[in-house]
Amino acid sequence: MKSTIILLLSLIVSLPVFSQDSISVSNSISGQSRGKAESPYETSWKVDGPVIAGTLGLNFLGLSLIKNKEGLTEAEVAMKNKANVNGIDRFAAGNYSENADKISYYPFYASFAMPVALLLNKKVGSKAGQVMALYIETMAVTGALYSITAGSVNRSRPYVYSAEAPMDERTKKGARRSFFAGHTAATASATFFAAKVYNDFNPDSKAKPYVWAAAAVIPAAVGYYRLKSGNHFLTDNLLGYAVGAGAGILVPHLHKKGTPNNLSVVPVTTPEYKGLNLSYTF
Repeated sequence: MKSTIILLLSLIVSLPVFSQDSISVSNSISGQSRGKAESPYETSWKVDGPVIAGTLGLNFLGLSLIKNKEGLTEAEVAMKNKANVNGIDRFAAGNYSENADKISYYPFYASFAMPVALLLNKKVGSKAGQVMALYIETMAVTGALYSITAGSVNRSRPYVYSAEAPMDERTKKGARRSFFAGHTAATASATFFAAKVYNDFNPDSKAKPYVWAAAAVIPAAVGYYRLKSGNHFLTDNLLGYAVGAGAGILVPHLHKKGTPNNLSVVPVTTPEYKGLNLSYTF
């Protein structure tokens, strides 16, 4: 998946930012910061470093699983029947539009710029390293959840049911990667992260409703065009939206000062299972 590879490369290139900000965070705690706005977050290389490294590792594991998938044969494609698709998704079976696919990439790529644009805000910009580190962690978590799932679950895309789609498209490996919607998840992760961070740095801002509205609309637009293009069913997009928005909000929220650190995310790899172990202590 091109989007996952691009995302991973951007994460790796950005990793040095974290170590730079660890210095500024420790200085702030010890009262040595000079003229910088107070950050609402606490980050630690000892805690966040292993999470980022582990989730990036899971991203590569997921990409390996995706790469090793097998496509359908023409005979298997011919046996596909819309009647076998669950009721809530059946209306999308057979969708196919190259134009809708192309359009979906405009809001998708634009969403990744939203957290970067946050740095234009003086309060956020003064903690650029810390914010970018949290952004890396957010996207790494989202990418891990997506890639492991997409690599493990074989669900045919809606266009596999379409006679209009070229047979070479319907039989390729990527045609069995409908669950869940990675583009929608990545977009929601980026936009909701931006909205959450803006909200936490600027709790009294009158622009907050507009920022949250943009955060909600952009991934919805991506999901709509992924649905129309025949790349994903409705439930794929709904889950992708929920996963992305959840990561975008929860990762920075769990780093807020005064928030109990009751959530642990630990990579797990066994002969029978590969994934993330998430636990929350009440």
